[in-house]
Amino acid sequence: MIKGLYEAHLPVSNIEQSIEFYRGLGLELDHIVDDKIAFLWIVKDESWLGLWETDKVNLDYHPSIRHIAFHVSLEGLKSSVTWLTERGYTPRAAFGFEATEPFVMALEHHAHAKIHFNDPDGNSLEFICKLENPKKMTKRMYLSEWEELNKSNS
Repeated sequence: MIKGLYEAHLPVSNIEQSIEFYRGLGLELDHIVDDKIAFLWIVKDESWLGLWETDKVNLDYHPSIRHIAFHVSLEGLKSSVTWLTERGYTPRAAFGFEATEPFVMALEHHAHAKIHFNDPDGNSLEFICKLENPKKMTKRMYLSEWEELNKSNS
């Protein structure tokens, strides 16, 4: 029945500023409703993000209500800190890891590599990709450490 996620929504304080922020990430504006709601394609004709100009943006941050993770390739993730910084975005520390490079959160059966940053309203964003975990490692570490361990223990 379910084929994937079609849309997600975030509260924003300034619709024009937020449209420009997300267009800078590569999202494509599809349409605006009543000058207060914007829909941008994450993947054209597959998934989009709705931005709602509202005072609800003042709610304290919690990942269950103000968080979006964008799927990226591993190669894209490896260059994400530079890519974000060159475009004026600021990667941020998360889960005890500094934003110097992506980090890995592993479960026995798979792992995810990620980097976090915020939009202008403090909504939490991340770039993330799934990794194979053939050695069933469960330790959190920087991506470069993960790759070194997987290379040297092959």
